[in-house]
Amino acid sequence: MKICITSQGENLDSQVDPRFGRCQYFIVIDTETLGFEAIQNPNIDSMGGVGVQSGQLIANKSVKAVLTGNVGPNAFQTLQTARLDVITGVSGTIKEVIEKYNRGELKPTQCPSVNSKFGIPGTK
Repeated sequence: MKICITSQGENLDSQVDPRFGRCQYFIVIDTETLGFEAIQNPNIDSMGGVGVQSGQLIANKSVKAVLTGNVGPNAFQTLQTARLDVITGVSGTIKEVIEKYNRGELKPTQCPSVNSKFGIPGTK
C-alpha cells in the first residue's frame, strides 16, 4: 500500500515535516517494499492556496493515507474529498513513522489540526 509522509528531507532517515502544505518534501512510499519517491514540494513558496494545491498533488499519487505533523482546514477537506486517510501528530524519522503505521499505532484524524495560516512565515 502507498502512503505519503511529509518530510524535511528526501530519504527515509529524514525527519517528518510538521507542515503539510508547505513541507519541504512529500515521501510517497510503498509500506510493504519500502520503495519510495521523494517529491520536492512545488508549493512551498506559493502565496496562497497551498493546502489545496498540495492536497491535489498527493491525491494524484494514488496513496491511501497522508501522515504529517499538522494539516489545515483546506488541505484536510481536499484530502478527505479524495477519500484519503489523514493522520496528524506524527514526528520522528520517516522510517520510524512507517514502522508505527505498519503496526497500526497511528489512527486517522477527523478534523484539521491547525488553522488555515499555519506554516506561513511570520504567522502562528
